[in-house]
Amino acid sequence: MKKGKLSLQAIIIIFVCIVVALSLGITDLIISKRITNSVEATQKEKALNIAKMIAFSPQVMGAFDGIVKKEEVEILTNQIKDKTHVHFIVVMDMKGIRLSHPDPSKVGKHFRGGDEGPVLHGKEYVSISKGTLGRSMRAFTPIKNSHGKQVGAVAVGISLENVTKAVHKGRMGIVIGTLIGILIGVIGAVGLARYIKKILLGLEPFAIAKLLEERSSMLQSVREGIIAIDKTGKITLVNRAASKLFKRAGLVENPLGMNIGEYLPEARLTHIIESGETELDQEQNLNGVTILVNSVPVVVGNEPLGAIASFRDKTEVQLLAEQLTGVRNYADALRAQAHEFRNKLHVILGLVRTEQYDTLANYVSETVNQRETEMSFVTKKIQDPVLAGFLIGKLSFARESGASLSFDCPSKLPMPASSEITHELITIIGNLLDNAMEAIAGSSNKKVDLRLDYAEDILTIEVKDTGMGMTKSLQNRILDKGFSTKGETRGFGLYLSAQAIERLEGEMIVSSKPGKGTNFAVYIPYKAEDERND
Repeated sequence: MKKGKLSLQAIIIIFVCIVVALSLGITDLIISKRITNSVEATQKEKALNIAKMIAFSPQVMGAFDGIVKKEEVEILTNQIKDKTHVHFIVVMDMKGIRLSHPDPSKVGKHFRGGDEGPVLHGKEYVSISKGTLGRSMRAFTPIKNSHGKQVGAVAVGISLENVTKAVHKGRMGIVIGTLIGILIGVIGAVGLARYIKKILLGLEPFAIAKLLEERSSMLQSVREGIIAIDKTGKITLVNRAASKLFKRAGLVENPLGMNIGEYLPEARLTHIIESGETELDQEQNLNGVTILVNSVPVVVGNEPLGAIASFRDKTEVQLLAEQLTGVRNYADALRAQAHEFRNKLHVILGLVRTEQYDTLANYVSETVNQRETEMSFVTKKIQDPVLAGFLIGKLSFARESGASLSFDCPSKLPMPASSEITHELITIIGNLLDNAMEAIAGSSNKKVDLRLDYAEDILTIEVKDTGMGMTKSLQNRILDKGFSTKGETRGFGLYLSAQAIERLEGEMIVSSKPGKGTNFAVYIPYKAEDERND
């Protein structure tokens, strides 16, 4: 944990405690106010009821009529005071002179407090005032005789200290409940904090935020497009490279929340979730933009949570492949030429040492003419320098291998309208020639013929060899991925050629018989650069 920052557990505990304390505190205030009002109302009602009971008692009414002795009123009021636990009960006449009082010495004296005026005018009410027994809540009720004439009044007092005690007693339950609630809140907060910490794998919020920022930065920085979905098929992640590629394809740049089936119908991410299998280097088409996709399921604890796909524009991959192919072809051509010229130098050295100078002159002349003729013919017929260099390298490699590779091109092959066509042609021709060279390895007559013929926007590629040939069953399987009669980790050359032909919307015909060699004929629509400009 960083210095100066509270842990998640501490934050949750503090927050929950504050919320619980505030909630219970506000509840305490509200309920306490109601309890105080209720207790005061109850005490007022109690005092009034006692005052009414005294005012309507026969002894009190008889005392004012002269029938009952006034001493009996004092006895009665004191008895009722003791039974009801009130502070005092005072009966007074219309002049405010007491007929009864808890202190007998106060009987016959004027009522104290100054709040008895309204009751002597027939009004019933409750007031708070200070008398001879201290501050008290006083209920006043007039006393009327049988004719309805007021003859006196009753004052019943309840000590304010007793009222306060009653209120305090009522609030104690709330305070205890509040403390218990806070304790339960603390325990719950600790449990909640530990549970959340467990879900977050023990990470603090700032650590999670840092991981999220780093993850986002990494995903946005990579050149490959990345898109992820959850197990329901909704898109949850799209990085910057993917958005740019979607924009080029005319799609919505930010499809977050959309269903992958509606946004990318050709995507197989939902299938990846269902099958749980990984798919690598799969081609998909996005409104004319071909991409290479690697898709993997996202599984946590044996439960599939979604799928993620990384992809890149195939054009970029092809450009890299062309660069690598060009370097490899250049290296192969140099190696073949080095071997070829080393052999020729050995011949020249032998003719010099044997002093056969006329033969030497003829040999050098033939070699130079052959080389110049070969290069001149290829570069004259093939205007694409990449393809021409590739073919020259293949011719040199064939001579180094001791095979006869003949090249024929009746018509000139113009520059293609797109560099992608060159890449595909190198894949097709290169794999067909490599396959033919391997086929004649065990043959006494090692000969391979390559013919390129361009006419009416159709390029015909023919590769013939004098190898052992193939049966019908082999011909039906040679284009399968990974199938080979030459051992493991083979069987990809002709498969890649077939894929390239399919991308160029071409067609390949294979004819072969055991012991008669093999002939591959490929027909491809070929758009020249001039036609594109037109």
